[in-house]
Amino acid sequence: MWRMNGDTAAQTPTGTDHSARGGAGLPSPRPPEPAVAPVPAVVTAPAAPAAPAAPGWRERLARHGYVARPTAPLAERLVPPMPDGPRVTARDVPQSPLLVRLGVSLPQGLWYFLCRWSGWLGPVAVALFAGALRFTNLGQPHAIIFDETYYAKDAYALWHGGYEISWPEDANNQIMTPGAAVPYRATPSYVVHPPVGKWIIGVGEQLFGMNPFGWRFAVALLGTLSVLMLARIARRMFRSTLLGCVAGLLLSVDGLHLVLSRAALLDLVVMFWIVAAFGFLLLDRDRTRALLASRLGGVENAELAQRLNLGWRPYRIAAGVCIGLTCATKWSGLYVAAAFGVLTVLWDVGARRLAGAPRPYLAVLARDVVPAFVSVVVVSVVVYVASWWGWFASSNAPGKGGWGRDWAVGRSTDYPWIPEGLRALWHYHSTVYEFHTHLSDPHTYQSNPWSWLVLGRPVSFYYESPKLGQAGCTAADCAREVLGIGTPLLWWTAVVALAYCLWRWAARRDWRAGALLCGLAAGYLPWFAYQQRTIFLFYAVVFVPFLVLAVTMLVGALIGPPGASRDRRIIGATAAGLLVLLIVWNFLFFFPLFTGQTIPLEDWRRRMWFNSWI
Repeated sequence: MWRMNGDTAAQTPTGTDHSARGGAGLPSPRPPEPAVAPVPAVVTAPAAPAAPAAPGWRERLARHGYVARPTAPLAERLVPPMPDGPRVTARDVPQSPLLVRLGVSLPQGLWYFLCRWSGWLGPVAVALFAGALRFTNLGQPHAIIFDETYYAKDAYALWHGGYEISWPEDANNQIMTPGAAVPYRATPSYVVHPPVGKWIIGVGEQLFGMNPFGWRFAVALLGTLSVLMLARIARRMFRSTLLGCVAGLLLSVDGLHLVLSRAALLDLVVMFWIVAAFGFLLLDRDRTRALLASRLGGVENAELAQRLNLGWRPYRIAAGVCIGLTCATKWSGLYVAAAFGVLTVLWDVGARRLAGAPRPYLAVLARDVVPAFVSVVVVSVVVYVASWWGWFASSNAPGKGGWGRDWAVGRSTDYPWIPEGLRALWHYHSTVYEFHTHLSDPHTYQSNPWSWLVLGRPVSFYYESPKLGQAGCTAADCAREVLGIGTPLLWWTAVVALAYCLWRWAARRDWRAGALLCGLAAGYLPWFAYQQRTIFLFYAVVFVPFLVLAVTMLVGALIGPPGASRDRRIIGATAAGLLVLLIVWNFLFFFPLFTGQTIPLEDWRRRMWFNSWI
């Protein structure tokens, strides 16, 4: 019996009846043959055997390890099963062949526990490794480096007065003098970034004091947590705990991520909230698809899939909160709100199409677009406005509150129904927009976004030249630098990985490639519209997690699919492992430049691979 499809239609036997559903029926009955007069037998030469049919593409690929994927039930197509965890890991998991070869035998109960919780144990172990890198000697260099001169002091002012202030000219020297009082004064200052990132930096100052460790603590904590989040995100995207741990490890050893995790700047905070929002949208995707499969009873149903209301979606609301916090740290979060809003709607379209909806776009437009807009846009706007509570709570008397807080007092308006605080905030934001769009002061370390992916022009956050016996210098001349640059081999591999992901998305419609490209585009492409602005490579830290996801996807392709031959998997795993080890080695080579260690000047020069890095 044959089943007709695009690969076997030419081989279908004559007389087979195929139903409209594509199934194979029974051969049609032949009519009785009419009686004919006997014909004398004629001896003929035997007919030549028919030429064998040319093998199809599946048969040709099968010689190289290809195995056709069986059609999975609807529930598994909507939400593929996770690799391990409660209700997933079997009680009788066979022990690792590697441990068996090494002569190690664990109690079955312990082995089951490790397998069941490996989805958390692995990422947590990677996060602890990342935390060790970020917190060790966090107070070094013991100085105010780069833009810490703004954000460390603004954070202190927010926690002590609710708004940013104007500091004395010698404030940095007083802050860094042991035993000296912090020169706080209540004079308001004009600042151009929202307050959330500075509130977060101030948490460490409240816990550990106004010192380098204090103002870097909270950012280092967010950097560590972002590694844990990305490991869990990659595990969920690729349905592989191994690839999840690879993603966490690669983010741990990225130089730009490490440097920004050890400095009190806002960009790492922006990255943290973007990753959190992406993770919540991913959770919403799985939860919503599981709900859709449950309500359909595991069977495609065109009518129900078209009109089904997916109801309360708490993870998408949580994503909206994170997007609001992104915007309340830096305005670049606005592009993330737009990109992630489109992404979650397209995911809904794909879910309804897979469930059998004949007009999925119409169904999403009628059922999902408005809730998505409220969850992502309205929620984020509310969070953003609420983040200015300290400024709102300050006095609106002239010179007594936050900058511009008194602007609307006594000022005539065509919109008297809008509270004066909101009108003053709107005016404040209009001046900030003018500042951002006309910022073009030249800077030694500014760079064009075209050069970011290849690390054309990094940023020196801190540099000094100790002599023999100073700051641990063991040579005649030494260098001590904190260089804001990504791990070169990781970033250059990411360029290749992005090309692979573009192919996966365009040619294979792989949603995972599309999702990580969406996150990359939201953090990267908007900067091309501001090439006349003074911008820096370290802004790219917001999309580093998506570069890491692209490299992780490439690593998964190198390892090969589960159905591939043993030799293919061994060769692929060896190549993937070698790539990861080379990236780790490259990170260790540049580690002194990421952490401000004192090294001989010649060693520093060996790490300046290009003149533009100096």
